[in-house]
Amino acid sequence: MYWTLELASHLDDAPWPASKDELIDYAIRSGAPLEVIENLQELEDDGEPFESIEEIWPDYPTNEDYFYNEDEL
Repeated sequence: MYWTLELASHLDDAPWPASKDELIDYAIRSGAPLEVIENLQELEDDGEPFESIEEIWPDYPTNEDYFYNEDEL
């Protein structure tokens, strides 16, 4: 399983929190690439919903990772 920013971005608008099956269903319905669906199928499912993409891919960049001041935008 591997994630890239491009692959993970297909889950930005997913209905968080979501179970593994809900995420797979969302990826299929939204037309995500096959790699996204395969990565989701490889996730361990403990029955608890995933709260965000960071639980799936801890290295997912957040707004805090960018070096700009939002007040200046």
